[in-house]
Amino acid sequence: MAGIHPYLNFNGNTEEAFNFYKSVFGGAFLGIQRYKDTPEANKISAADQDKIMHVALPVKGTILMATDALESMGHTLTMGNNIHLSLDTDSEEEADQLFNGLAAGGQVKMPLNKTFWGAYFGMVTDKFGVHWMVSYDEKQSA
Repeated sequence: MAGIHPYLNFNGNTEEAFNFYKSVFGGAFLGIQRYKDTPEANKISAADQDKIMHVALPVKGTILMATDALESMGHTLTMGNNIHLSLDTDSEEEADQLFNGLAAGGQVKMPLNKTFWGAYFGMVTDKFGVHWMVSYDEKQSA
C-alpha cells in the first residue's frame, strides 16, 4: 500500500482552515480544486462555486487533505463524520481488496469507480463507523 492519509470535512471554511494549517506546518499546497472547476459545477449554487472540492498539504511524510461538505449536495456535517482515512493503493486490485474488506458488514457510500479526476476511487463506512476513502491513481503510482 502506498499510504494512508487523514481527510477532513469542513462546513464551508476549508480554505481558512488549510491556510491556518499551512502557517503552522509550512510547505505548499499540492493543489486546490474548487467546485466551480468540476463537471458537476452547474449543479452547485453560486454561493458554493468557490468552496473547496479538494485540497492537499504535505505534512512530514503524509498528506493532509480536505473538502467543504456542502449541504446543497446533501452532505450533513456532524462530529464523527468530519474525518475520513484515505488509503492510496498500488493497484486497482489492491484497491478492490481493501475496499471489499472494509465494506464487509459496513456501508458503501460510493462504489469504486473511475472518476473525472482520473483515479479509481470509492468511499465506505466500516462496521465500526470509521469512514474510509480508497484510491488508486495510476498517474501518481507511475
